Amino acid sequence: MCKSSTVQNFSTEEGIQWNFIPPASPNFGGLWEANIKSMKNILLKVAKTTVLNFEELTTLVTQIEAILNSRPLCPLSVDPTDLQPLTPGHFLVGSSLLSFPEQNTAVGSLSSRWNLLQDLKAKFWSRWSLEYLSEPQPRKKWRSPQPNLQEGQLVILKEGNKPLQWNLARINKVIPGEDGLVRVVEVKTAAGVFRRAISKVVPLPLPEFGQPSNGGRDVPV
Repeated sequence: MCKSSTVQNFSTEEGIQWNFIPPASPNFGGLWEANIKSMKNILLKVAKTTVLNFEELTTLVTQIEAILNSRPLCPLSVDPTDLQPLTPGHFLVGSSLLSFPEQNTAVGSLSSRWNLLQDLKAKFWSRWSLEYLSEPQPRKKWRSPQPNLQEGQLVILKEGNKPLQWNLARINKVIPGEDGLVRVVEVKTAAGVFRRAISKVVPLPLPEFGQPSNGGRDVPV
């Protein structure tokens, strides 16, 4: 693609410079290669010895692609009532990715194979989403001081999210303890206002507009 005259002319006009990693050196890829490695490992674990034909494998990988590209990165706006996040899908198609309605087939063989793919997708989501939700949270002791969550911050609720569906909420109120550390927050969702322990909420990996960054730490995109 980069050798295309159209791409080269566009890159020259826009001042775009291409930098490539060495061949056969995925360690130079950093975070995106780590995401690919994570996806492959989980897919191997959930598929195991399952034999899929080309069309079935293509369908499953496409569904996994939608899962990976649906993950929230940061809020789309500073509006405290807006629960819509920016996702990798926005960079690909200009909007969030929506899953296709799943058809109900009556044919036994096709139906059983379809159910198999849905089962594999569900298992992949279960493992991958758990791993993804644990990444933004620092693995330190409960009593170790951490930056407090802020009112108005957009977070993910760890409440059994279904594939391609993320339970998002805005922090309505922080409830600090006697030591000044926040361990409970009041969150506002589309369904109402609830209290949750901070272990049940996950800040988005990218800072919100106007908020300080994470101190230069790389974030998975």
